[in-house]
Amino acid sequence: MTIFEISSMKNIQKGTITPGLIVVSSAFIIAIYAILFVLTVQLDFAHRQVASEQSLHIAEAGINYYIWHLSKDPNDYHDGLGSQTPGPFVHDFKDPQKDTVGKYSIEITQPDANNIVTIKSTGWMLQYPKVKRTIVAQYGKVSLGSYAFVNNTNLWFGNEVTVNGKVHSNGGIRQDGTNTSNLYSAKSTYICGLETGCPNPEEKPGIWGQGEDDTLWEFPVPPIDFDSLNVNFNTMKEASLTASGVYLGPGPLGYHIVFASDGSFSIYEVTGTNFLKAFSDDNGCEDLYQIITNETLLSTYNTTDKNIVFSEANVWVEGVLNGVVTVAAARLPLGSYTTSIWLPNNLTYVDLSGNSRLGLIAQTDIVIMRDVPDNFTVMGAVVAKDGKVIRHHYNYSGCRESGAGATAMKNQFDFYGTMVSNKRSYWNHSSGGGQSPASGFVKSTLNFDTNMGNNPAPYFPDAQYQFLSWREE
Repeated sequence: MTIFEISSMKNIQKGTITPGLIVVSSAFIIAIYAILFVLTVQLDFAHRQVASEQSLHIAEAGINYYIWHLSKDPNDYHDGLGSQTPGPFVHDFKDPQKDTVGKYSIEITQPDANNIVTIKSTGWMLQYPKVKRTIVAQYGKVSLGSYAFVNNTNLWFGNEVTVNGKVHSNGGIRQDGTNTSNLYSAKSTYICGLETGCPNPEEKPGIWGQGEDDTLWEFPVPPIDFDSLNVNFNTMKEASLTASGVYLGPGPLGYHIVFASDGSFSIYEVTGTNFLKAFSDDNGCEDLYQIITNETLLSTYNTTDKNIVFSEANVWVEGVLNGVVTVAAARLPLGSYTTSIWLPNNLTYVDLSGNSRLGLIAQTDIVIMRDVPDNFTVMGAVVAKDGKVIRHHYNYSGCRESGAGATAMKNQFDFYGTMVSNKRSYWNHSSGGGQSPASGFVKSTLNFDTNMGNNPAPYFPDAQYQFLSWREE
């Protein structure tokens, strides 16, 4: 073979390899681009999935915002912009670093004939503005005055307790007594402890016990938001400084208010007190300065002229009310002091026609004193904003006065109205065996006042919005 022939064969071999390399390289490049395209699509899909979830959370934030707005201004369905602004109302959504990462748009449908308001919230991320999620929620106004008892935590009704009216608890309820109306618990199950008679903590249904008519037990139901209760002590103080109110300052030991059946009420400045030893689950053994030893008459008023009495010191309240008035006890600024209302004696209405309505609103506790009558009666709408309605344990071993056993036990407690308590309310204390109390009332009856449902006492908390339904569009 000549040199020319060999050179020709090399050129032929080079020419045949080049197209193969081009084909292989092209296929490789196409494959790489295909893989990158698939990865890009998958990454974009993943990001959109995250954006979709984030949009749902943003839409929920819009619902929560407007429920908060309604708790502050229950009749504003226009986001504070006036009735001429129809909406939708758009707000920024910020992350924890205060950067705006999304938006939500809110549309409000005013209450219908059933007093139900509809809130529609659409949320989206700024990065993916076309990925939107929409929630529609319905809330209805619930008047606290339509209940006999509203409580923010666990309850225990003993076997000698009768409740004639609706009860709502955000905790669990042990019902060993009698209820003639509905009991509602926000819990499907809860952990029962000593507060509801379980020596060892154990899980129980939201409502349970030996009560007979469990067809009236409903659980779980939506909770009542105690944080948004419209108890505005500043407003009450301002009203007490006008001609229609009475303001009592924080200086003395407290004030004693006595209502009379002729429509008048007298206010005394308490200048001397004595204490009794008693026990509570929260504070253990303590000295309760509940006995008034000295007082001075300040003035006498008529309920026709005064509908609010605001005190920045403890208040003792008793008597027979003829008229409409609210007594509030709170020391401002809130959170720096504890202020309570003491009940030393019967507190009733001149009649049950509805013309007499009493509100008792305490910053902390409403306290039933030791030496109340054997058959003790309280009428009114009582609110323990940050505390509870309580009668302490006056016969607790190691924390009692000499001979306290006889005065610790009373025959019957009759309540007529609405009782609202943030912490667990109780006025009976177990003897450690059986169901008979060692301190408290042999029998208790809680009766709902129908007059309070639609026409409560002044400054009683407004109707609260309660969750009814939630759906995604």
